Amino acid sequence: MFGFLRRKPRVTWHAPLLAVDWDGRELVLRAQPGTPHLALDLDGVWFDTVDCDADGVARCAFAFAPNGSAGFELLPRTARDGAPLASAALSLRPGHAGFAAMPPAAATHRRAVAGGARPLPFGVDAAAGEVAIVVPVFNAPELVARCVDSLLAHTCGKARLILIDDASSDPAIAPLLERHARRPGVTVLRNAHNLGFTATANRGIAAAGQADVVLLNADTQVGANWLQGLRRAVRSQECIATATAVSDNAGAFSVPELEQANTWPAAWSFDVAARALWQQAGLAYPQLPTGNGFCMYIRRQVVDAVGLLDAAAFPQGYGEENDFCQRAAQHGWQHVIAGNVYVGHARSASFGSERRKTLGQAGMAVLRERWPQYEAEVGRTLFSFERRVLDWRVRRAYAREGAIKPRLLWVGAGAPDWPDAEVWNLVANGSENELLVAGEVVAANTWQAHDPEPSYRALWDWLQVFAIERLLVAQRKESAAEILCGLLDIPIITVRTPFAASAREALADGERGARSFAEEA
Repeated sequence: MFGFLRRKPRVTWHAPLLAVDWDGRELVLRAQPGTPHLALDLDGVWFDTVDCDADGVARCAFAFAPNGSAGFELLPRTARDGAPLASAALSLRPGHAGFAAMPPAAATHRRAVAGGARPLPFGVDAAAGEVAIVVPVFNAPELVARCVDSLLAHTCGKARLILIDDASSDPAIAPLLERHARRPGVTVLRNAHNLGFTATANRGIAAAGQADVVLLNADTQVGANWLQGLRRAVRSQECIATATAVSDNAGAFSVPELEQANTWPAAWSFDVAARALWQQAGLAYPQLPTGNGFCMYIRRQVVDAVGLLDAAAFPQGYGEENDFCQRAAQHGWQHVIAGNVYVGHARSASFGSERRKTLGQAGMAVLRERWPQYEAEVGRTLFSFERRVLDWRVRRAYAREGAIKPRLLWVGAGAPDWPDAEVWNLVANGSENELLVAGEVVAANTWQAHDPEPSYRALWDWLQVFAIERLLVAQRKESAAEILCGLLDIPIITVRTPFAASAREALADGERGARSFAEEA
């Protein structure tokens, strides 16, 4: 009698769109012949613009749900922000053909990065071995100071900082670097004469000994969890040579719009934007045939295999990392983008935009001669599905704005409640281990006393996928959670004042102890 209430709502198409088909993996849109392209919104945010063939047919395959849920809503448009081509959004479920009668359950902000995630394999020690952060410096003292301050505030784990003054002409550089020379873990080197960026970077790589290396431009700014994110990305697969951060202004590594200077929401600071990407950009790690030396993590084994950067061919940079990565690729190594690591970049601070353009053209000429397939490989991978998902997730995070708080894990009863942090709680509920935040169960696993490993594996993945930043404990006791967090390079902080007014107040001493670089000796 009331069957009409369950009837699937009818969606009508608007010209030039004629029909849409979904087989559970590939979306096929049929438009009037001659239609050049169609744009796709996912969950209300532009995802991609797809070209139509001569018959007006456009295709887009989805390897996984970009929002990390069971399904997503899609709305075709004439162009980005153009007129809608359907009377209502279509509800799609990967693995299920046709359109859902009802919209899929919306992915919460906290579930939104699971799709396509490649977490660190269980038990891999991301914290093992030292990392040397190499920062070549030439003038621009204000930006150098900002870079160093951000490194001191946000670097955790086994790390050294190597600052190299490439014979700066600005007299403010020497005293700026000297202020940090006595800080434990910081080394300040000076070139007697200007060597150029590449030779200076090579000096830092050599000074690092057998440590892995992060090449970092002096006009950058890092945020919370930046080094942990790069280390995990490199160690997510044995074949990965380099992991490069994303940025507001780093060419092909700019998000959410490629090759543009992007801005984060006006209500946010850089630190908030960096944390938003840590939580919402995901762990899909798109591949490219190169990294970018503005912030690039390099495995030491790769340096040992292919040698240093080519300072003779690329004395001022602008192509040296591309050449290095191509040499590594000849040995079977791969290069990925750590989309959850966001690094601010002023760009051209040392040279200016015109000289940067000239250097870039000269470097590209060398790359074309040495690696004739390089540009084709970039074109083939630059717009991969994983990369388009990354950019879409950043757009969606920016569209949401809102408060972004650090995610802290507490195991068992008595979890603190602070206004400036999300305290996630891992609790036992009968035979279930449940991960809760704000009273919501976001993940659960059945505990088996005779075989606890599946529960440990589940927690291992949760710590990464849900972007947990700290483990809070009342006292240290080598629990399973502490062991797993130690392997993942998640700082463990003893909470001595759980009833403090804020997380900032309660964790101040622990945060200082977690940083890689202690106060000056």
